[in-house]
Amino acid sequence: MLSIRLVRAGKKHQAFFKIVVSDKRRSASSNLFIEDLGFYNPMTKEKKLKADRIKYWLSQGAKSSETIHNILVSEKIIEGKKIAVHKKKKLTEAEIAELAKKAEQEKAAKNAEKQEEKAQETENTEAPKE
Repeated sequence: MLSIRLVRAGKKHQAFFKIVVSDKRRSASSNLFIEDLGFYNPMTKEKKLKADRIKYWLSQGAKSSETIHNILVSEKIIEGKKIAVHKKKKLTEAEIAELAKKAEQEKAAKNAEKQEEKAQETENTEAPKE
């Protein structure tokens, strides 16, 4: 499966990214890609994209990474909403305990429903047949 993604280049602390089409199974750092579609420099916010080629690869079934999707939406190459790419915050011990307590309550409620259903089934089967 093909993917459109970023490949890091540049010096230490001065990164810029090439936007490439590559096989999803290959490592991004392997530098084996099918086509170079542009670049993105986060230091200067400079972007250069080959819109026609990007649309071509998307029409051929290539999937874009979340970051590339957001760049394409902001450059109006594709339409849609941006995808939230931020990292999720780590939960505190109190929040973890609260989630575990909720999960236990839900599990207990499901078990009670199952027992109730079994009881109804046994009542229906034990009823005298006339």
